[in-house]
Amino acid sequence: MMRHRRIPRAKWKDDCTVNGKRWIEQAQDGMSAERFMHSMIGYHSMFEGSLCSMIMVQGVKHRVVNIGIGTKQVQVEPKGTSVSAYIESQAHKLTPLEMGIINQDSDDATRLRRFCMILALKQAYVKAIGHANGFDYARLEFNVPEETAMGDSYPLTGWEFRIWKTRLAVARRNKIVHEEYECVCAFFRGTTHSKFIFYDSVDDLNKWVQFITIDQMVKVIPKLTA
Repeated sequence: MMRHRRIPRAKWKDDCTVNGKRWIEQAQDGMSAERFMHSMIGYHSMFEGSLCSMIMVQGVKHRVVNIGIGTKQVQVEPKGTSVSAYIESQAHKLTPLEMGIINQDSDDATRLRRFCMILALKQAYVKAIGHANGFDYARLEFNVPEETAMGDSYPLTGWEFRIWKTRLAVARRNKIVHEEYECVCAFFRGTTHSKFIFYDSVDDLNKWVQFITIDQMVKVIPKLTA
């Protein structure tokens, strides 16, 4: 990313908060104080299954560090488990309201997608605020139909949640396996309310999300090591 911006490695540093949230700070080098303050780049990366994700945002430090991405593969665990049994096994991560939303429909595929979306929302928020993996997900409540979020029974204000699906075709030995993921980006904007944005259109999603295959990544490696 920094090479693409033509910024030499000696002109930027990768820094970290006490909560483990990372950001990139460029050398000021003639930038005005205002421009320098808004030049910080916050980022977060994670992987699940066959999907590796990285999200970034530019702005002032106290906001850009509050960014996180959550992904949840739409499948039961372990393989062969019924959807009902799988969701019940994860009930400790959900509130009664969330369980009610998930079970509003009798269709297993719909219930599983709803469950995965709620977990991806919680994962993205927890990563954005820099909490450890042991955070109790039941402290958070996402009412997706009403587009509201609560933490410890208080509204989570100032957050933007971008929600989309990712579908992959992955080569497994001599066959192609199709995988689906619910994905969420959580970013603190500091507004008086929280906002949910659903990306159902490929054209809208492509305006800010870029998908890169492993082959494309391999081709770039020589440029990164040059």
